[in-house]
Amino acid sequence: MPIPLIWGVSVVFGFLAWSVYAARYVWPVIRTRQRAEALRPILVLHGFRYIGLAVLIPGVVSPEMSTTLFAREVGYGDLIAATLALIALAALRTRWAATLVWIFNIVGTADLLNAFYQGNGISLANTPGLLGATYFLPVFGVPLLLVTHVLAFRILMRKDLAVSSPAARRAA
Repeated sequence: MPIPLIWGVSVVFGFLAWSVYAARYVWPVIRTRQRAEALRPILVLHGFRYIGLAVLIPGVVSPEMSTTLFAREVGYGDLIAATLALIALAALRTRWAATLVWIFNIVGTADLLNAFYQGNGISLANTPGLLGATYFLPVFGVPLLLVTHVLAFRILMRKDLAVSSPAARRAA
């Protein structure tokens, strides 16, 4: 199988697997929670996005990769998203919560979509060795993060549940 096809299949399977997992196991648990409690696990997860800084370390990625604009945008974009997630997490019980989560979710989603776009621009599918040990990020981590961004948008756009009644659970 050609490497670009393996790359594409890996990314698609990452999205499919995480989407099924989220739909089957995550959404049923968080959908009936009040907004702050539903967003909490998503924000904690995104606090780990500092891992994207690994693309700036020669030896973890190829030396050519660590100095590229792509690596700087991915690494620092993830660090910004992680910081915004943790700030939003700390503010969940304040009047700024919704605004901060919206900012995090928009910036974080844009960062991941930009990484895919830029990765395509430098043809990562044809040169996967550039990623070195960080190969798992776009095929495992990014699909998980994008799926959880979708969940966060879904939570942000619903009316908050005043009481978690059986009728409210069915409606969510």
